[in-house]
Amino acid sequence: MRRIRILFAALAAAVLVTSLAACSTTPSVEVADDAVIIDVRAPEEYAEGHLEGAINVNLQSGSFDQEIAEQPLDGAYVVYCRSGNRSAQAASIMTELGFTDVTDAGGITEASSATGIPIVTG
Repeated sequence: MRRIRILFAALAAAVLVTSLAACSTTPSVEVADDAVIIDVRAPEEYAEGHLEGAINVNLQSGSFDQEIAEQPLDGAYVVYCRSGNRSAQAASIMTELGFTDVTDAGGITEASSATGIPIVTG
């Protein structure tokens, strides 16, 4: 019985270490000097904190397609949101509209880590 407890504890520790290691490695995102950083969250979320230099184009505004269409199709874009769900949707929409260089950086925290761009408020 004692061996089973020790084996279980060792297995649990190994799973925990593997999970933490997976969470701590964020892939790097190369951001071109002329890239447009787009926060697709609501304006209230943007005001609470966003990547420095980002513009806010709210995915859920009902006019995302029209607003994003004002940007050149051949530009470089990095999109992010709170958790990665809306940014994935935005990247997909942008690609369908003909944008050729769209990077989904996921949620704001991982986007900041991956790009090296700090989170600012205001």
